[in-house]
Amino acid sequence: MIRDALICLLLLTGSTLMLLAAIGVLRFPDTLCRSHALTKATTFAGSLLLIALWIALGDDIAGLKILLVILFSMLTIPLSSQLVASLYYRLLHPLDQRDKEAAEKSPDA
Repeated sequence: MIRDALICLLLLTGSTLMLLAAIGVLRFPDTLCRSHALTKATTFAGSLLLIALWIALGDDIAGLKILLVILFSMLTIPLSSQLVASLYYRLLHPLDQRDKEAAEKSPDA
């Protein structure tokens, strides 16, 4: 009974966070803001959904694999999002005029 309630709570929370991430992608004005909303929410929501799966399965071997997936996603999703945002910032869309002027004055330009 408590186990089922915990699974439902984790699934509901994870699904709500995924929905909020989707709303953030639609509502935020800038690509960097959208990326931030998507990365934070999906990393945490995916972890909650996988923990609910682990509790539902009740298997130790599956739990170890799920923990490895959670660890891998916690390491790679924020890192890849930061790399994409950095590329977007540097190459495609300077945020204001000061950034353009700084890029023109830089010796690398």
